[in-house]
Amino acid sequence: MNVRSQISMVFHLDKCLGCHTCSIACKNIWTSRKGAEYMWWNNVETKPGCGYPTRWENQEKYGGGWETSNGNLRMKSTGKGRAIFNIFHNPRLPSLDDYYEPWTYDYPELFNAPEGPDQPAARPVSKITGKLIQIQAGPNWDDDLGGSPVYAQNDRNLVGLTDEQRQQLSSIERLVLFYFPRICNHCLNPACVAACPSGALYKRGEDGIVLVDQKRCRAWRFCISACPYKKVFFNWLTYKSEKCILCFPRLETGQAPACFHSCVGRARYLGVLLYDADQIETAAKHRDEELIEAHRSMILDPRDPVVIQAALQNGIHSSVIEAAQKSPVYKFVKEWKLALPPHIEYRTLPMLFYIPPLSPVMAMQGKDKLVENVSVNLFHDIDEARLPMKFLANLFGAGHEGKVRYALRKVKAVRWYRRAVTVGDVDMATAEHMLREADSSPEEAEDIYRLTSLCALEDRVVIPPAHREETIERVEDTAEHQTNHGFGFLTELGRGM
Repeated sequence: MNVRSQISMVFHLDKCLGCHTCSIACKNIWTSRKGAEYMWWNNVETKPGCGYPTRWENQEKYGGGWETSNGNLRMKSTGKGRAIFNIFHNPRLPSLDDYYEPWTYDYPELFNAPEGPDQPAARPVSKITGKLIQIQAGPNWDDDLGGSPVYAQNDRNLVGLTDEQRQQLSSIERLVLFYFPRICNHCLNPACVAACPSGALYKRGEDGIVLVDQKRCRAWRFCISACPYKKVFFNWLTYKSEKCILCFPRLETGQAPACFHSCVGRARYLGVLLYDADQIETAAKHRDEELIEAHRSMILDPRDPVVIQAALQNGIHSSVIEAAQKSPVYKFVKEWKLALPPHIEYRTLPMLFYIPPLSPVMAMQGKDKLVENVSVNLFHDIDEARLPMKFLANLFGAGHEGKVRYALRKVKAVRWYRRAVTVGDVDMATAEHMLREADSSPEEAEDIYRLTSLCALEDRVVIPPAHREETIERVEDTAEHQTNHGFGFLTELGRGM
């Protein structure tokens, strides 16, 4: 057992407001520099929608992530043999059109224009060329256009839906959208790390944060094509790759990352998990329908004496273990099984998890022109939701509905139970029966309620002490260990094909 610690995250999609405060906080701190204008380390997408960069989920085009071949893992986009032919041309890279050409406005024209019969206008000017441009796209370009055929109908997660379901999603009475905030997943099996020929990308041994060594980066950009989530960006001014660093300078001083601290809806949770690094390769090789459970099986119980002893022997500080025991992420992912990884079929084993949204209740105008609930019950059945279960399964279940259905049934049961407790207009016996059917209990429902509805910042964000002084002493030992275990196979796989 090779126990390691990993900073991990959970986003509760029913609590995301789509306000983009997190995106602006990140932009102001990290990517307000020249050359990074188009970078959104944190962005919030509208689903159904195309996302940013456009259709980033289309791996037939981008070839991101891993795939299994003859029982082995291989990267879709690159490898030792394939990289040679793409040194000067990488067809898997997103183009500027897939992002957008960053622009500013000709403010001097607005302020200094001579007197005339018309109001002067500040025309858009490209930040790259300095020339006037016609704006065709931008960040969050399809924001709130969940029912638009132009954007929603091109969502890759609509694969497998019937024509009737697709048409219903665009009909005004079923119009639905939810917000999907995204940052780097800081994966356990990061394709970006494996794809880098210069070894500039690496995963910190003490907390699992994936970083880019700017001194070693040589602008190969294979990391961008290899990342299936397109969360690595290229700075056109410095010719270096950049990505979300999970605000590690803030974490090392006990502060929450900027996007977590600024979240208006309190939708973000952060904590440390202990996992068995020896299982990485085995877990990533499972069949699609087995990947979620294989991923969960890697996460270890921080209260298990055997795990604690193995963690201490592997150099993990006791204070980090204590933080893991208080981690809200462990509860959501491992204990309650409410949080699911995005597109686990990419096999990068992401450590950012999402609690799927419980879609709005369907309603219609009744005989007396009053709005009536379509469902006979207060809360509709999850299969009556506006958003088809297949869509959520494509996003969070590798196309399989079982794990998503389990999570949503438990979320619904908790809501029903709390309605019985606080309002009393639904039967308590029915609520408790629903909890049992959802593999839950009143005690667990209260714990879920407290952590989702009544939590303070210190409940949502549990940051382990950094202990950087011990980490520096172990750098050489850790590098040697990673060559023989865990992350070492990433580099070998990435460069050996």
